[in-house]
Amino acid sequence: MKHFRYLSFCALFALVLGCASKKMKPVVDLKKQADTVAQTEPEFDIYQQVYESEGQRKWVDSVYNKMTFDEKIGQLFMVSAYSNKDSAHIKSIDRLVADYKVGGLIFFQGGPGRQARLTNRYQSKAKVPLFIAIDGEWGLAMRLDSTYRFPWNMTLGAIKDKKLIERVGRQMGKHSSRMGIQFNFGPVLDINTNPINPIIGFRSFGETKENVSESALAMMKGFQSQHIISTGKHFPGHGDTEADSHYSLPLINHSRERLEQVEFDPYKKLIGHGLESVMVAHLNVPSLESRPNYPSSISYDIVTNVLQKHLRFRGLVFTDALNMKAASNYLKPGEIDLEAFLAGNDILLCAEDVPRAYEKICAAMQDSTITDKRLELSVRKILKYKYKAGLNRYQPIKTANLFDDLNATENDALQYELYENAITVLKNDNDLLPIKDLETAKIAYVKLGDDTNSAFVSTLKKYADVTEVYHDNLDSLNVRLKDYNKVIVGFHKSDKAWKSHAFADQDLQKLAKIAQDHVVILDAFTKPYSLMQVADFSTIEAVVQSYQNSTFAQEVSAEIIFGAVDAKGQLPVSIAPHFKVGDGLTTQKLDRLGFTAPENVGMNAYVLSQIDGIAQKAIAQKMTPGIQVLVARRGKVVYQKSYGTHDYTNPTKVANSDLYDIASLTKIVSTLPNVMQQYDRKKVTLETTLGEMLPLFKDSDKAQIHFKELLSHYARLQAWIPFYESTLDASKKPSDKYYRKIADSRFSRQVADSLFIRNDYHDTIMKKIIDSKLLPKKEYKYSDFTFIILRDYLEKATGQPLDVLSEANFFKPMGMNNTTYNPLAKFNRYVIPPTEIDTYFRYQTIDGYVHDMAAAMDGGIAGHAGVFSNAMDVAKMMQMFLQKGHYGGKRYFSAETFDVFNTCHYCAEGNRRGLGLDKPQLPGTAGPTCGCVPMTSFGHTGFTGTIAWADPENELIYVFLSNRTYPESGVNTLSKENIREDIQKLIYSAILK
Repeated sequence: MKHFRYLSFCALFALVLGCASKKMKPVVDLKKQADTVAQTEPEFDIYQQVYESEGQRKWVDSVYNKMTFDEKIGQLFMVSAYSNKDSAHIKSIDRLVADYKVGGLIFFQGGPGRQARLTNRYQSKAKVPLFIAIDGEWGLAMRLDSTYRFPWNMTLGAIKDKKLIERVGRQMGKHSSRMGIQFNFGPVLDINTNPINPIIGFRSFGETKENVSESALAMMKGFQSQHIISTGKHFPGHGDTEADSHYSLPLINHSRERLEQVEFDPYKKLIGHGLESVMVAHLNVPSLESRPNYPSSISYDIVTNVLQKHLRFRGLVFTDALNMKAASNYLKPGEIDLEAFLAGNDILLCAEDVPRAYEKICAAMQDSTITDKRLELSVRKILKYKYKAGLNRYQPIKTANLFDDLNATENDALQYELYENAITVLKNDNDLLPIKDLETAKIAYVKLGDDTNSAFVSTLKKYADVTEVYHDNLDSLNVRLKDYNKVIVGFHKSDKAWKSHAFADQDLQKLAKIAQDHVVILDAFTKPYSLMQVADFSTIEAVVQSYQNSTFAQEVSAEIIFGAVDAKGQLPVSIAPHFKVGDGLTTQKLDRLGFTAPENVGMNAYVLSQIDGIAQKAIAQKMTPGIQVLVARRGKVVYQKSYGTHDYTNPTKVANSDLYDIASLTKIVSTLPNVMQQYDRKKVTLETTLGEMLPLFKDSDKAQIHFKELLSHYARLQAWIPFYESTLDASKKPSDKYYRKIADSRFSRQVADSLFIRNDYHDTIMKKIIDSKLLPKKEYKYSDFTFIILRDYLEKATGQPLDVLSEANFFKPMGMNNTTYNPLAKFNRYVIPPTEIDTYFRYQTIDGYVHDMAAAMDGGIAGHAGVFSNAMDVAKMMQMFLQKGHYGGKRYFSAETFDVFNTCHYCAEGNRRGLGLDKPQLPGTAGPTCGCVPMTSFGHTGFTGTIAWADPENELIYVFLSNRTYPESGVNTLSKENIREDIQKLIYSAILK
């Protein structure tokens, strides 16, 4: 009874149980086992305490020497806690903390705010600060709502650059620390060599010990950088099992030699690099434990002889959860806890019945089955790590801004990088990926699986004209696919961890049939083992393994298919018999716009988010019904958002894919790039005269205007003429002389709904320009005449109408499939916000027809206006300009040509313009920008409330589209209030210095 002086609760429990009886025998023969290991292992004293500092030693001594016997035993328990349960549960945890002095809590389901408040509550009741743990292998979101989710370990295992995995560990550690957590149980060290493993699988980094060790080591370093205690699991190795230890005891039927060579390898490597704790699994390992069906978690041979003595591990040893059936089926609560402690575990995780376990351990202490020295070993280790985790300076969790801190945009920045490095191309016949020739590609998308696909489809459509083909059966599918030469098949399965990732039989049948008749790109947004069900890959030209069905995976995978990102991943497991571990093809990166988070291109997402306020102000004050804003930097779109509605009475919200009348942006989106090609092919020079370009002007006073003057708005041309006025009758309505309500052979150019103009009226427009008076003085004067004239020049030079020319030369090959003249010929009206309620010319709502009157009178096709587009497509053209004529692997004109057009040839004369491109305002003058852009930048603005601007020095693109002219265009409040300029200013302030 030498321990009696320590007993309080324990003494009473011992008497009741009769634990002082001399008949009670030790549960295991510790001396015999110790003698056995001493014969085979070098000297290693597991009881020797190694302190990292004198401060740590002193704190441990101080706390330990003041602890009662009850408090020491209490430190051994880490119990389950929830933040989504009722008051009865909360009070039960209160009691365990206050009365039984438990040493820690492991939280499961709930939310961050609730958990933080409960953590503060429970910590306030603890004499020695509690360890707080969570099992969040892919972040806190594995357990808590409203928190951030990172990829599964198997996804990370596809990444070659292990520094990225270290960053994941750092972020997860940062989130844990913010939540007052000391353990986020990981990294997983299981080597998943069994494809049908029901419980590890995607939780493993892969099937090779090298990849698992390197990936886990990186994760561990990330954890520890944030003072989160790393926990290798599930010892001795759960990778080659066919049973789930939550429900039964899995068998590991390998020899000791095999375990040494494979399963132990990650533990050896991480222990050598400072692994701080290990979780022991509930496994049946006959080669390490001779007793049949004896769980490894309660085996002295495994926990003490192998882990601590053989592998020389000095850190904390956890059991896996003791409420799992693999353990609880073997022994009752209390009994299993005692056995686990006797085996050498320090912390008993998820004890089901702490009072009962407490009694059992007291009894074993009283019977000398457990010695003072053994209890001291675990308690001092626990206190050492509490000191290391900073609990000697415990501070309550600050709940202010908790959600924002846990969901910062830096997480998104990392996610993009992770998937850019993980997604794996397994097959790529004839270099099908990336898809290059968009002008000849007819692409369909077919969905398989039962989960969402919206991010994938919407991103695909940002690159090309991709048709989503719906199907009821194989016959209807074949019919609907007959006109397509490429079919992208997306297999989408739930990103929820425990959902099935298997192909349904009908999905396999559809895939086989599609592959038999078409060129197929199969993209699997699910666990890689799903591909084992595909019997034949010979008829599938390209295979992409995207691992998960997250938004990030879908976006990045579409980028890889079209070359905005090159594939880098390597397969972390074998997919027998088709693909082997380590497979992964690289693909070509084309210079197409991609997508990422602002931080990845040196911008501040929080600053960019303030664009919301400016846009919402413009809409609230009715400066415009709707807005699209896009920001791209270094070839990546980092901000794309739409605001408002189509008009003030239509509740339809503006979508990123909607088409706006871009007004004068037509000049640089359609006409100018075609003119650049003519210049690049030496069809014109800077000195070519207008009379030489268009014989129509040969005998006019404009014949000697040089190309350079014309494009610089330095040709003394009038700003514009209201051509439409002369076509109205006395009542100011469209005259029957010029218009018809129904089209015929002479009146086929449509101006608006039920309004068609004479086919020959364009000749009248050109004659009016020829006859117009030149301005008396040569100075900068912006004129629409320039680009009206250039349309005629291009059509004469090429023999093609401007809309056909632009479609063939630029829109189609660049994937600008939402850019067109006369959009109602291709698009439904509901994707086109209206531009104006016309009360002076057409007397109707202008919706789907060009707003500019002269362009409308040309049948909607003009050099100065007429194009409808969205911010994404406009950004593609601006990116092509930034890249000086190159985009998507294709050169459209030379870099030298672009430099000529982006030069301000008359700046000395006070004219800021380049050749067709607008430039920043000169000092002391008004202009189109915020005044904060470099002079090398360029772009254009439009009457409907648009701007597209590019900055080569900062590799920056800004696009703003709106219909500020609705319902009437007279007062331009959007411009007066500097809305576009203020957003541009904000964009520049978002650049990280």
